[in-house]
Formats: sequence, structure tokens, C-alpha cells
Amino acid sequence: MNDILPQVAIWALPILFAITAHEAAHGWMALKLGDDTALRLGRVTLNPIPHIDIIGTVLLPLLMLTMSGFVFGWAKPVPVSWHNLHQPRRDMGLVALAGPTANLLMAIVWALTIKISWLLFVNGFEQAEFFLRMGEAGILINILLMILNLMPILPLDGGRILYSLLPPNMADQFGRLEPFGLIILLVLLVIGALGKILLPLINFIYEQIVWLTSITEPLLYLMKF
Repeated sequence: MNDILPQVAIWALPILFAITAHEAAHGWMALKLGDDTALRLGRVTLNPIPHIDIIGTVLLPLLMLTMSGFVFGWAKPVPVSWHNLHQPRRDMGLVALAGPTANLLMAIVWALTIKISWLLFVNGFEQAEFFLRMGEAGILINILLMILNLMPILPLDGGRILYSLLPPNMADQFGRLEPFGLIILLVLLVIGALGKILLPLINFIYEQIVWLTSITEPLLYLMKF
């Protein structure tokens, strides 16, 4: 328990805001493209409460953290009425893209948090180490959510984007695979293929963010402990 509680404290806010920003971005983009369904339901907000799914946002991440140290979760999906969009096929792809884009921006924000926390830490504010570790968790969870959601499998965002880009007849055939999307993900996970697909991409994006924000020094410090 003494090992688990610090990990929960470090990962809780990054997970909560990664999921919240992802879903709020879907609603915001839908609003800009003509659909106010999410706005009317109070879902175009960075307040986590309207987005929380008890299982996906609270119970599953806690369970995974205690069992494996790997953390994942989800929030309530943001409702989008496609018939209200200006150009439904194109706009559904843009709405889908908004979620992963928000996670990329959040990862950069957490990297900047590390940068600021490091300046405080090296100037004697030892409590800033907690925010260094939280920032590292924030980068990782947002990159993971971004890459996973961009997989071209329905109902993931990547599947929605691909659907919007395909010619109508091919899109219809692709759309028939949606009921099997989660099964495909589970199979990939069980056979170990999901990790082999995701990890190189996660590492690549992670390295680019580290380079962009120049946070190599604090990350090397964290790796020592």
C-alpha cells in the first residue's frame, strides 16, 4: 500500500485530465462544425466531473495500477449528432481527430510542467520532484491515448478518420467491421501484437516531445530513482 498510494497520487490527475481533454475536444470541434449536442449536455468543458465514467475513469485505472503498474482508462463518449454537421462525412473525421490532437497538446503542457518544476527543484524546492514525476506520467498517458485512439479500427478515432477519407462504398464496407472493433483490440492485446504496434510509436513521439521541450536533464534524473 505504501508503494501504491504515491503512484496513485502521481497518475490520478494526468489520467483524469488526459481523458477529459480528449472528450472535451471532440465536443468543441463538433460545436465549431455545427452540432451543439455536447454543449447542451455540458460536455464541452475541462471540468472532469461530466466526463467521468466510474469504471473507465476510476475503477479500471486504479485496478491496473495496483496489478501491473500500467495505466489506462476512458471517459463517457461525447455524443455527436452527425446530421447537424455542415459536411457530415468530412466533419466526423475532424471531430475524431480533435481528441488525439488534444492529447498531443496535453503531453506538451506536461513537458513544460517538467521544465518549470526542474527549475524549482534545482533551486532548492525539493517538493517539485513530485511534479516532475507527475509531468512524466502526464506525457506518457497522453501519448498512449493519442496513439491508441489513432489506430485505424472502429470505433476508435483512427477508424472514424479513415471512414471519413474512404470513398462511400468502401467506407460502408469498412463500417460493417465496427461491431468487431473491440474484439480485434483484445485479440491484438492477448497475442502481444498491440504492444509491438504501439511501443515504437509511443517512443518516437516521446523522443520528439523531449527534444522539442529540452527536458532531457530532468528525465535522466528521474531514471536514476
